[in-house]
Amino acid sequence: MKITEIETLPVHVPLKPDVTMKTAHGRHVVSPYVLVRVHTDEGISGIGEGTLSPTWTGETRPGGLAVIRDLFAPELIGQDPRNINALMRRLSRVLVGNPFAKAAIDMALWDIAGKAAGVPVYQLLGGKVREELPIKLVIGGFPPDEAVVLGRKFLDWGTKTLKVKVGVGDDVARVRAVRELAGPDIPIGIDANQGWDIATARHRLAELEEFDILFCEQPIPRHDPAALADLRRTTKIPIMADESVFNAADAIQLVNHRAADILSIYPGKHGGIGPTLEIAAIAKAAGLSVTMGSNLELGIATAAMLHIGIACDAFTAEKFPGDYVGPWYHEADLLKTPLDLGPPAAKAPEGPGLGIELDEEQLEKYRDTTLKADAIG
Repeated sequence: MKITEIETLPVHVPLKPDVTMKTAHGRHVVSPYVLVRVHTDEGISGIGEGTLSPTWTGETRPGGLAVIRDLFAPELIGQDPRNINALMRRLSRVLVGNPFAKAAIDMALWDIAGKAAGVPVYQLLGGKVREELPIKLVIGGFPPDEAVVLGRKFLDWGTKTLKVKVGVGDDVARVRAVRELAGPDIPIGIDANQGWDIATARHRLAELEEFDILFCEQPIPRHDPAALADLRRTTKIPIMADESVFNAADAIQLVNHRAADILSIYPGKHGGIGPTLEIAAIAKAAGLSVTMGSNLELGIATAAMLHIGIACDAFTAEKFPGDYVGPWYHEADLLKTPLDLGPPAAKAPEGPGLGIELDEEQLEKYRDTTLKADAIG
């Protein structure tokens, strides 16, 4: 089997007006992403999704389209798409970083491999270790009254765990309001998205301990594991690293500094399924918990996350539910058949490959016609 063509599809999918996101990184109201279709000479194609994020990795949609066209496609055309490890090594040699663009290709290759073998991706990863994945829904950094409206909506939908964004506005009032709404039995985590400095984080976590917080995600900027370790020693709230862990070297640094209790991982951030599993293995060996994070993906990337979560036993899925939630926030997931996301728990698709099919009508509706779509091959 040989790759014959790489097709890029820029899309522009708004979030639902009543469930937009606000974090220390800013307001997220629309998702300017890139979809990828990899075609082969045997008529099998695979799809992937790049949830490109300028505030995380400096990756923009025009940039993603350019690197796929100019750097990745020449490395891929004519190659066997099932040689995933070798092909992803080639991409890493021609471009440093850019994990979300690489992940789009990686997902498409796994999709092809599963379709060629006639099995779901989770089967290629060794098979299921659980049947479902508990999820949590995320309340943005809004004023307390708006946070309560969102929290009530999410609880009505059936979620059993909430996460509240902090590091923006009145954190204590927001968390207090959500805890009063949820009562004592709903676990609540918080996520600062690097929004505090170390002194503020110490003070704020001390204030928030009374609300029985399940975890605090990325309280301070990502590049100082020693400071994160120092903060971890001063709080009873478990520390989750997200922006601090983009690759395996980052994970080793966090382990060596004893800087986190939990690692938040997902394939977009790490450049694909393989690197995500590497980080999960490091965390498991070090005795850390693992959860699935999110960059508010559409349906394709969420499917890839589900296959990882259902097959990887490093995930502490029941204690720390994952963020398999992007499609809940968007006006469309771009899939013919929506994913089974619960809540309270999600399930991986059962069809070959990623087990999903792109909805061409949705694609046309949300395609960004201001940018050129490429078909290289």
